[in-house]
Order: sequence, then structure tokens, then C-alpha cells
Amino acid sequence: MGANSSSISELPENEYLQKLSGSEPISENDPFWNQLLSFSFTTPTNSADLKLLEEATISVCKSLVEKNPRTGNLGSLIKVFLSRTKELKISAECQNHLFIWQAHNALFIICCLLKVFISRMSEEELQLHFTYEEKAGPSSCGAECEDLIEELLCCLIQLIVEIPLLDITYSISLEAVTTLIVFLSCQLFHKEILRESIIHRYLMHGRCLPYTSRLVKTLLYNFIRQERSPPPGTHVFQQQTDGGGLLYGIASGVATGLWTVFTLGGVGSKASAQLEQCSPLASQSLLLLLVLANLTDTPDTPNPYRQAIMSFKNTQDNTAFSSSNPHAFQINFNSLYTALCDQQKSDQATLLLYMLLHQNSNVRTYVLARTDIENLVLPILEILYHVEERNSHHVYMALIILLILTEDDGFNRSIHEVILKNITWYAERVLTEISLGSLLILVVIRTIQYNMTRTRDKYLHTNCLAALANMSAQFRSLHQYAAQRIISLFSLLSKKHNKVLEQATQSLRGSLGSNDSPLPDYHFWEMSDCLHFSETKLRHAQDLNVIEEVIRMMLEIINSCLTNSLHHNPNLVYALLYKRDLFEQFRTHPSFQDIMQNIDLVISFFSSRLEQAGAELSVERVLEIIKQGAVALPKDRLRKFPELKFKYVEEEQPEEFFIPYVWSLVYNSAVALYWNPRDIQLFTMDSG
Repeated sequence: MGANSSSISELPENEYLQKLSGSEPISENDPFWNQLLSFSFTTPTNSADLKLLEEATISVCKSLVEKNPRTGNLGSLIKVFLSRTKELKISAECQNHLFIWQAHNALFIICCLLKVFISRMSEEELQLHFTYEEKAGPSSCGAECEDLIEELLCCLIQLIVEIPLLDITYSISLEAVTTLIVFLSCQLFHKEILRESIIHRYLMHGRCLPYTSRLVKTLLYNFIRQERSPPPGTHVFQQQTDGGGLLYGIASGVATGLWTVFTLGGVGSKASAQLEQCSPLASQSLLLLLVLANLTDTPDTPNPYRQAIMSFKNTQDNTAFSSSNPHAFQINFNSLYTALCDQQKSDQATLLLYMLLHQNSNVRTYVLARTDIENLVLPILEILYHVEERNSHHVYMALIILLILTEDDGFNRSIHEVILKNITWYAERVLTEISLGSLLILVVIRTIQYNMTRTRDKYLHTNCLAALANMSAQFRSLHQYAAQRIISLFSLLSKKHNKVLEQATQSLRGSLGSNDSPLPDYHFWEMSDCLHFSETKLRHAQDLNVIEEVIRMMLEIINSCLTNSLHHNPNLVYALLYKRDLFEQFRTHPSFQDIMQNIDLVISFFSSRLEQAGAELSVERVLEIIKQGAVALPKDRLRKFPELKFKYVEEEQPEEFFIPYVWSLVYNSAVALYWNPRDIQLFTMDSG
């Protein structure tokens, strides 16, 4: 790799790049462009070489920024690319390798230059550089020059949606997607969310707007198809069988080896197994889709890309499109569902699933009607199970997806009918046979327990408990281990409550200054009573308030199951009776008295029946008595409470969360893109 790395570092001395960034204007018809674009280059994929490429590009860009106002060479390069793309579709059909190869190389150079320009200047300055022409200052040639940015953006979109995806077009399709991401990357260099942007305006109005639905559809299909990259070194020119150089087939005036032939991650180097298995076009397309979907609305125009994502339908849906949304289209939902199930290991795919379930009612209805819902739910549960290895945003998205799914009663019923065998990734206990519903409960409870001991994130607690609450009325045939874990969680909360209560009591006693001073009953503490406390004492009071909210929710979940489906859950009643002493301290607590009535009644009723049956009862006999008692228990004796139902609602200004998150994914995951971390303003490296 040393030789290749040194080759990158020598790029600033390359005579053709020096001429491009030099003081001599180059017309778009100059033979120079054939010479400049006749190189073979497989894009670096490791961070060290990408960093070297960035540094080499910066050197060329500094000179180009200085000289371009007089030479207009950036505009000439772009016009050369635009002229060559006009025949790309025919070139692909005719297998014209040379034409596609040079168009790709032109776009690659443009992308490298743009990335540096955008990171070092305002959009207004960038726009100005697109207007410079040969031997002139700002152009006076009218709309054609003024709209060179729009023309390039429109050309990139056309390239993505119109050029067929073949081995020989894969690289230029990927480069077009990458260049659009780079165009939008100005957000990375601003701390605030961009609500007014020149590039956004071009993409959401004018010539680009009619391509909205086709672009979204193509990016989705790129994600769905997961097309592998063709073998490096074979998709442009095949090497000669006699071991000679690359067959350029270029006019005689072109020297081979103008740029060193790079083989980074390609011919002559061993690609990692991970890279061989991935689809860079699918990955990059998904990132671009997420970026476009999260552009902010303008005062007069809602984001058309988000509108397209919100409204597309299944190819089997024959209902008419709404006239209010011109960006609707159809896509194969079965293929989309399969791809979403297969790709959930990545943040990006989980975020896409969240967006579709939350914003597109057609997708949500389709997903909830699937009879193989376990194929989607299991990968989501795995994300939560491996919470220690995932970033917090990925965990949040997975959890919110579960919350959205549990809003549907049909989902809550069906998951208990799906029986799973041998869940190998669940390590705490061998689960040879368990329902999807019971497994979901186990994983959510495990997430709560992890959060209690590690992150102490109230938001995570709230959403976990909301998902359990939504399911509670439909709990069916709970696995004995799931029932045990519900009660074990309550036990953990009870111990936590006692500990926090003791700390709070000691703090209050200390503030009163005497061990003999009478303490107010903790049942009736108000936060206002604690305002004169120190920060530590106030925190104890707040902790007590939070833990009591969680305990209340757990009691409501248990109560909901008992009142709605007691006869379906003998294992939960068994676990409740086995740990009945846990609930004693909460019977007279004013925060829990009402909800404890039903639980206390169930415990008393079944305890009495077990006492009548005698001592030394086997587990099987106890369960039999519980099943018989469930039929005999008068349902009218259980107090009715409002149904537990929680609905996910995005917070106000969701872009404050999603835009930094999406760009952190681009920063960390984009194929062959490197930005200097010192330049990033949108997020800290920890959040990225």
C-alpha cells in the first residue's frame, strides 16, 4: 500500500492537475481534457488513503480557488462532463466503455474538488465560482452560466434515474450519488440546522423538482436490490491476456500512465471480506435518501422528497393517486419488506424503517398485515439485545419502531401466536421454544434493566414501558421466563425505590438538623417542599419521583394483563404468587393504592385456593389450580381502569435530532468519502 499511498501524495505535482489549477484558461474543446481524463483509478476505501487523497486535493484546490476567477477552468471541467453525459445512455446500450470511463473520471475530479470547496467557503462563494468564465470575472452570458449548478445537479439526477445499472455504469452511478451527497454536505460545516440553502433551493424547485419521485424510487430500488460492485479493474477495461497494460483505445496523442494506475482496494490488493459482501451503491443511495428526506421545509414549499416518501404505494395497489401530492409513485412492497428485514444491522436501514412506519401509512398497513412479521421484529430485538454495542440513536430508533408496531392491537395479538425455536443470540437462558411476544417482552425488560444500571435515560425508560403497556391487554400464554422477568423487574424497582427513599429520608433528616426531628410522611412529599434543599437533596427527591412513576407504570401493566387476559396467563399469576411479599409495601402507598386493589385481590383469591389445596404442591399442580381459579374468579370484582394506550409522537422540531444524526451516519458510513473531523461543526465526534 506504501507505493499507492505515495502515488496519492504526488498528485499535486501531476502536470495535468497543475494545468487545471494553473493560471492558463483551458477551453472546453481543448484536447487537454482527453489527456486529463485518461486515468484508471479505483477509489480508495481505507481512511488513511482517503485522508491522503483529501490532503492532495486541498493543495490543488487552493491554487484553483485563486486562479479560477480568471481562468474559469472549474466551469470548463463541468461543461466537459455535461457534454459527455448527453450520450451516456446510448453509450451504456452500445457498451461504449471509453466514453463512460472518461465521464466517470470527470465526475470523480469534480466531486473531489467540490468537497474541498464546500468545506472551505460559503454557498454564495461556491455559486460565484460556477459563474466564472475564461479570461473574465463574473459571467455576463446570462442564464446558461448562472444556472451551471442547477444544470449539474439536474444532470446528476438524470444520470441516477435514467442510466441503466450495468457493470460498466455502476461506478458512474455511484459517483453521481456521492456527488449529490457532497453538494448537500454544507450542513456539516454549520452548527445550526440550515433552513435556507442555495443547493436545497435548486433541488426543491425548478428543473430538479419533476424528478423527485423518480429519484426517490431509484434510490429505494438501489437499496432493495443491493447490487454488488463489479470486480475492480474489470468493469471499465479488461486487462490484456498477454499481461500488457490497460487497453485505453485513445487517440495517439494521449500518454498512458498520465496518472499512476491506482489499485487501492481493487486489482493487486486484497479487499476485506466485509467489503466484498457489501453493496456500495445501495449503502450510498440509502444515505442520500435519508439526507433528502430530512431537508427542512421552506416557508412556501414542503420538502418534496419527504412528500414522496410519505405517499408512495404498493405496485399491487390500484387505487388512484391523490391529486394533492404530485410526487407519489408505486414500488414493490414485498421486495422493500425483504430488504428492510435483511439490512437492519445498520443504523441507516433502521432509520429508513422508522421513517416509513411513522410517515407512510401504506407501508405501515402492509407491514402490520404480514404473516411473517417475525422476520422484521427479530432483527429489531437483536439491536436492543446488543444495546451495549449500539449507539444510543440506533437503540432509540429500534425502540420507537416497536412502540409504533405495538400501537396496533392486531400486532399485539399475532406476536403471541408466532412460535420461535432456538433463539441463539439470547444468551441469558436457553430458549428452545418461545412466542415472539414473550421474547419481545424479555428483550424490552432487559433494555430497561440495562438502562437502570448504566445510562439512566428517562426517555428510554418511558418508551420501553409504553411498548409493554400497549401490549399488556393482549398478553397471551406468556412463557414462564417472561412472566418471571416481569416480576423480577418489579423486584428490582422495589429495591431501587427503597434505596432512593432511604437516601432521600437521610437528606431530609440532615436538612432538619436533628435525628429526633419528626419527618413528614414521604407519601406526601411535594417537590415544592424540597426547594430549599441542596442540589444533592433535590436530586434524591427527583429520583424518588421518577422511580415511583416507573413503579406505577409497571403495576398498571401487570394490572392490565390481569384484568384483560388473566385466564390466558397462568405463568404470570404463578410468578405473582411466588413473589407476593414484594407488593406488600405498596398496598397502603397513596400513589399505588388504587392500582394495587386488583393485584391484591388476585393474590388473595389464588392464595386462598392454594391453601385449601394443601401443602407440598408441585409446580404442575399449582398451575392447574391457577387455571381452574381463573375461570372461577368473578370478573366484576376487578376494578376497571382506562385502557393503557400510548402513541408515538415526534417532538417539536424533530430536525434538531434527525439532521445531525443522518449526517453523522454519512460521516461515519459513506463509501469513499472523508472529511477532516476538525472541520465538522454540526455534531461532536462523540455524537457522530
